[in-house]
Amino acid sequence: MNATGIVILLVLIILAAVAVAVILAAKRRKRDQLQDRFGPEYDRAVDQHGSRKEAESHLADVADRRDALEITDLSPEQRADFRDRWVVVQTAFVDQPSRAVQDADRLVASLMRERGYPVDDFDTKVDMVAVDHPQVAEHYRAAHSVAGRTDRGSEGSTTEEQRQAFVHYRALFAELLDDGDHGRHAGSETGPAARDVDLNDRNRSDARPNKE
Repeated sequence: MNATGIVILLVLIILAAVAVAVILAAKRRKRDQLQDRFGPEYDRAVDQHGSRKEAESHLADVADRRDALEITDLSPEQRADFRDRWVVVQTAFVDQPSRAVQDADRLVASLMRERGYPVDDFDTKVDMVAVDHPQVAEHYRAAHSVAGRTDRGSEGSTTEEQRQAFVHYRALFAELLDDGDHGRHAGSETGPAARDVDLNDRNRSDARPNKE
């Protein structure tokens, strides 16, 4: 091979190396963006799909679907109305925990609908929650599982499971309600937890299936 051929070969090798570096950098950038946006949901997706490639493809699709939505903030009046409705549901938990858990599930769905989230099926709802509120998406899954078992009239769930489910719903509700509300959160005076009742009042140690 003459000198010209060697130079051309070296140039091609360098260009190929640069192309590979650019591709790898783009993949790392995409991965970093997904990890930042989805937090703990990223690792969950990897575990669920069995590979980073499939998980990242799924999360990118979820993010695109979320970005296509127009999510609106609540007006002060709407926020106050939802907050009052939550207090009613939470107060009812003491005497009717199973019904309160189901009502909390419906109220969360109503709040999501009001803000512009799709609510046709649970998988879609939790996907959208995972984009905007990844820290509480797993709360939603756990709570919905308890609500579903109670609603289907199967073996039901224990009072402690219902209490935990309600706590999960409260965390999610607070995120959805106060998101974009100038920094107000559940722990503030106006947050949905401001007038909490003691969810442990009803048979704190009762582990028997609920019969309601």
